[in-house]
Amino acid sequence: MACLLCLLLGVALLGAFDYTIAYTNKLEFCISCHEMKDTVYQEYKESEHYKNAAGVRAVCSDCHVPHEWTATFTRKIKAVNELYHKVMGTIDTPEKFEARRLELAQHVWKTMKERDSLECRNCHSFEAMEFEDQDKRAARKMKRGLKEGKTCIDCHKGIAHELPEGYEEPDD
Repeated sequence: MACLLCLLLGVALLGAFDYTIAYTNKLEFCISCHEMKDTVYQEYKESEHYKNAAGVRAVCSDCHVPHEWTATFTRKIKAVNELYHKVMGTIDTPEKFEARRLELAQHVWKTMKERDSLECRNCHSFEAMEFEDQDKRAARKMKRGLKEGKTCIDCHKGIAHELPEGYEEPDD
């Protein structure tokens, strides 16, 4: 009887955890605080990731949460730190968020670089790109980046959000 109870409790906890992960991956959850809704969400709504000819929309979790279960779990644990800073007042206003925005962006960029921009590559594929349909300059840069072993985030910072104040483009 105790084994059955433990099994049922385990299934219930796993279901609750899965529900929580799914809920916290929704756009509505991500923009539920005014710092996000009034800043990065407004920028995202003007990006190709929000509106485009194909009608495909990426939401926050598509880019900021890994898709593999263990990496998702790790990312959600790290997100507790963001909630902590919200509650402690470190980033509880748009002004405080903007003051720390470069530091926060650098953390995101570092993680994306370490993961070889996997979250980008879940949707975008170099093999599927039609370089001849791209602007000549863009195609040249993409091919050079591929040859040099660069990853998406090396060149595409600011693709869905404005670059933070104080950010300096590396020399090409």
